[in-house]
Amino acid sequence: MARRKGSGIDTVASMPWPVGIMLGLIGYIAIRYGIGWALGISTNPYLSGMGKIYSSGVLAPLAWLVLVLCWAAALGSYLKSKRRKSLLETQTGLDSLRAMNWREFEMLVGEAFRRRGYTIHETGLGGADGGIDLILHKEGKTTLVQCKQWKTQRVDVKVVREMFGLLAHHGAAAVKIVAVGDYTVDAQRFAQGKPIELIHGEALLAMVRESQTPPLAKATTATAKPVAVATPPPDPTPSTNPACPKCGADMVQRSNRSSKDRFWGCAKYPACRGTRAA
Repeated sequence: MARRKGSGIDTVASMPWPVGIMLGLIGYIAIRYGIGWALGISTNPYLSGMGKIYSSGVLAPLAWLVLVLCWAAALGSYLKSKRRKSLLETQTGLDSLRAMNWREFEMLVGEAFRRRGYTIHETGLGGADGGIDLILHKEGKTTLVQCKQWKTQRVDVKVVREMFGLLAHHGAAAVKIVAVGDYTVDAQRFAQGKPIELIHGEALLAMVRESQTPPLAKATTATAKPVAVATPPPDPTPSTNPACPKCGADMVQRSNRSSKDRFWGCAKYPACRGTRAA
């Protein structure tokens, strides 16, 4: 499938969106102020004169144009990032993988590798670089990836040979070919013993499911900590002693020192001298 050659804006759009924001700011400052300043400090009268002209603001429209284009590319990068995440999270099986178009399939594969710790360069989403759709970087190693969303046809040995031929040319460590379906026997035999990984549909689906974010309910259940419930203290046992007729406080049994007769006396004695017969 023929693909158009990428422009500078396409290159910025393929980068993480914060990079596009920073490039826009740097480009604006460099064009609006940097060129005039650099030429203005020259000892060459001609260059110094040009610096004064540029410092007057003649390059301001160009500076604004660069800023707007870079920020537009950054917006495109952000929207692509959201789209990639949505594609990965909504996959449910091989049928949903087959239902995507080739652009969505490459975006999905790139996001799956990104969540496995790779840095991704999406050559297939705007440029032509042989049969390479993605270039992966991880731990100083480069891996070339080709995506084949052939719904009925199995990937043959010719495709595998072509990718293996690009390995040395790009100085890559390995090759990965990702397909919705499967590979011919000759293709599998050719890949044996070489730094070539053939990822068929079932293996891709497993990789996607492994990369998907767990449902919120499961994540909440798995991480929730038991909450200690405070147990209210037991109600005090109601007193069976009579209340003091003077102050209302509980009374306690006492005995007369002389007659030894028992009676109820206020617990607040001697502050309260209320009594009752026992």
